[in-house]
Amino acid sequence: MTQLAADIKRWGQEIGFQQVGITDTDLGKYQENFQAWLAQHFHGEMHYMAAHGSKRYQPDELVPGTLRVISVRMDYLPADTDIPKVLQNPHVGYISRYALGRDYHKLIRKRLQQLAEKISAHIGEFGYRAFADSAPVLEKPLAEKAGLGWVGKHTNLLNRQAGSWFFLGEIYTDLPLPIDEPVKNHCGTCQACIDVCPTAAIIGPYQLDARRCISYLTIELRGSIPVELRPLMGNRIYGCDDCQLMCPWNRFAKPTQEKDFQPRHGLSSAQLVDLFNWTEEEFLQKTAGSAIRRIGYECWLRNIAVALGMRLLMRISCKPFKTSVFTHLHWFANMSNGH
Repeated sequence: MTQLAADIKRWGQEIGFQQVGITDTDLGKYQENFQAWLAQHFHGEMHYMAAHGSKRYQPDELVPGTLRVISVRMDYLPADTDIPKVLQNPHVGYISRYALGRDYHKLIRKRLQQLAEKISAHIGEFGYRAFADSAPVLEKPLAEKAGLGWVGKHTNLLNRQAGSWFFLGEIYTDLPLPIDEPVKNHCGTCQACIDVCPTAAIIGPYQLDARRCISYLTIELRGSIPVELRPLMGNRIYGCDDCQLMCPWNRFAKPTQEKDFQPRHGLSSAQLVDLFNWTEEEFLQKTAGSAIRRIGYECWLRNIAVALGMRLLMRISCKPFKTSVFTHLHWFANMSNGH
């Protein structure tokens, strides 16, 4: 099995993953923290996080017979997207860098399937199931146990050679493979991610109140974004990368070589007004095959309306604005789902 584990890691890299690790199914040390996070309602309206009973932290309940988890990571950061420049321009909409290209779910699952087929061709049929942010799986704890990095103070996985700009995926398997050792936590006394969070969603080291997180507000939340948080969101209309941008370990991050993760439709620096003027048909067309589509057209308009509304309020003291325009933005910003 030692040679097979080495082969799996080599095959994974040949397929396009930057790193592959293997761990067992014991997530006991993470279970208490996860349940405490739920008990404090930090998951907000993400009710799926509380569903599925203990399957999320007991892999062999989700997929009976699971003995090991093959954990993989794949870099996604596009090169030269002028992140600071976009964030500093109130006329432009900022979209989290992971969502600029094609939806990662299908791509990673396809690669995981290829890896599983490679294993099967080598040893014959075996039990497995592949995941990419698509089931009740504790991806970051599993990746941490598999030695792909450590969970940082911002609750993202960090790697000394690659930072945090990568996706994760897993293969649950019944193969009794040798497991890898976790790496040390290298956050030290740094709290740059905590200090930079626009909405103070990182309430302490390794503690995230998702209800304040801009990624949650712009992607998971349905209905109105809390008024007190809107001025803190700036021009972020889909997700937020600030905690990653400020992390010193991301100076080692490498641009992705995956063509599917490159920006499409000019979304890396699109004008807010242009995006707000998309019809629903244009939204569906230009977000086809993108993670952005899952929020729907109304939430897309809501997010942009908040960004435009804050920009208008910043200019109110020096330039007049049309009341009808502001009313239009106010309606979208305060809309509730289905209205």
